Parts: sequence; structure tokens; C-alpha cells
Amino acid sequence: MSTDKPELLKQKVEDMEFQMLRLQDNLKKIAQKWHILGFEQLDNEEWVIVSLLDDGNVCKIMLNTNDKAYRGTWDFSIQAQYENDFTIHIGDIKGEANKGFGSICMDYLKDHACLHNVQVIKGDIAKRDWNHLDRLIHFYKKHDFTVELNREEQSGAIACYPHS
Repeated sequence: MSTDKPELLKQKVEDMEFQMLRLQDNLKKIAQKWHILGFEQLDNEEWVIVSLLDDGNVCKIMLNTNDKAYRGTWDFSIQAQYENDFTIHIGDIKGEANKGFGSICMDYLKDHACLHNVQVIKGDIAKRDWNHLDRLIHFYKKHDFTVELNREEQSGAIACYPHS
């Protein structure tokens, strides 16, 4: 049983009602442009909307926060390209780090890959990534990627087999 005062509970309910109305409005707008994959609740109880662009060439998982009205752009994305029918290559991950957005998008990318019988999700670690290498390694290993590094050349490769 909650020990919150009635005023606090009333405020929480009002906040949740507003958040649900915003979520509904944002879902309608995003669905006009992208395929909605789902929505998730963050640790801080905020909701995010996950959508997809997949034209058979490019596969882009996008996340929108629900703290503001949708204005036509995403807040976080994993951008990838199909190398062939069985391989997706992650080209870039864009958005704010350490909010859980990357994990949500990666889970959706892996689910999407399985749904389309993609056998390998792979990518590169570039020299520009070297200043946050520890964070990247942790992220990819958490999502079952193998990580191979060439420290001398400041480069690397990642791979995940979503069906295993």
C-alpha cells in the first residue's frame, strides 16, 4: 500500500493521464509516417514510442520520448543497412547515451532481424568511437554481440547472431 499523501497521489494520476493523452496523440502522428513497433516504459515511468523504417535497403529503429509533442523527428535511432538477405550492418547509433534508449532500440532491431530471418547483425567500431570505447563494449556485450578490437589501428568489429 502506498504511503503517499492524497495530494501526491492525485498529482501522479493527473500526470499519468496527461502522459497517456500525449502518448495517444504522438502515436497517431508517428504512425502517419513510420511503422509503430511498440511503446515501452522507462525506469523513470516515462513512456517512449518505438517505430521502424524498413524499405528493404535501410532498416532504422527510431525512438521518441513522450515528454513533448511529436514534431517530425526522432529522439534516438539505430540506423542499419541490409548487406544481403541475411545480414544487417549497423551504420550508426544516434541519440543521447545512458538513458536506456539504445537497449530498447537494440532489442527491437534484434526482434525485427529474427522476424525477417536475418542471421547476422554486424557493425564497425571506428576511431571516432574510441573516446567511449568502454561504454560501447559494455553495451554490445550486454546485447550478446562479439566484439573484436584492433587497438593499434583503433578499429573493431561487432557481430550478433539473433537466432542463437
